[in-house]
Amino acid sequence: MRRLSALFAAAFALALTASQLHAAPIILATKSFTEQHILSAMTVQYLRKKGFQVQPQTNIATVISHNAMINKQIDMTWEYTGTGLIIFNHIDKRMSPEASYETVKRLEARHGLVWLKPAEMNNTYAFAMQRKRADAENINTISEMVAKIDHIRQTDPKHNWLLGLDLEFAGRSDGMKPLQQAYDMTLDRPQIRQMDPGLVYNAVRDGFVDAGLIYTTDGRVKGFDLKVLKDDKGFFPSYAVTPVVRKDTLEANPGLEQALDKLSGLLNNEVITELNKRVDIDHQTPQQVAHDFLRSKGLV
Repeated sequence: MRRLSALFAAAFALALTASQLHAAPIILATKSFTEQHILSAMTVQYLRKKGFQVQPQTNIATVISHNAMINKQIDMTWEYTGTGLIIFNHIDKRMSPEASYETVKRLEARHGLVWLKPAEMNNTYAFAMQRKRADAENINTISEMVAKIDHIRQTDPKHNWLLGLDLEFAGRSDGMKPLQQAYDMTLDRPQIRQMDPGLVYNAVRDGFVDAGLIYTTDGRVKGFDLKVLKDDKGFFPSYAVTPVVRKDTLEANPGLEQALDKLSGLLNNEVITELNKRVDIDHQTPQQVAHDFLRSKGLV
């Protein structure tokens, strides 16, 4: 009986693999920055090892990718809960990470899109400083940074505390102005230095600005030894990366949902920041970084 059971299990596994090989390739779309390139490479390598056919398409813009999924031109992507709320559904209400996910999952289901298990990571906005300086001045939160700015304004008006911001955030209706209101942050125009998002990290590291607006999982946070300040008033929305798949694609590919949930369960801020660093700072390829990570988890 044991031998028959083993033979039956093996036959079932072979049949499942055969059905996957004859299924249409799963088209995976990802965006045009390091983290998404790593997620793409990781997903392709992992799913192919599981017997799925995957066809990657990289550098696809967010809105184009979403519309293509609705129109059944793309099968899956890695998307962020904050993007799903704000960009796709025009909701800017402050929510907890759990409420954000549940809201997006419900709204996107109308389009036949299934938001699977979100990773325990949050690639949101934050302010960062040189770690050595932040520790020396005991600045751990945005509120403490604001208090420092006010103290300098009162005691040393000739010295300007400089903030580095990307052009988009500085002018967005849900960007710098409401942030200043939320934190009661008074800034004169010369104190705001607008620049390309990628240059903010260098400006903070080199002391050109006192603090800068960054993305929390960017590899340069670790590579440049920056300290991310806690958003103690919860201004920035949650951006948990989540595998999003068309419902009919899941139905046509048994085991795909479980495989992707397992993969997202391995990701958190510490993990993805280290992987991003290996690409952006150590100059490894996303494919090599993805392979090394999957191998360390026994998945390839």
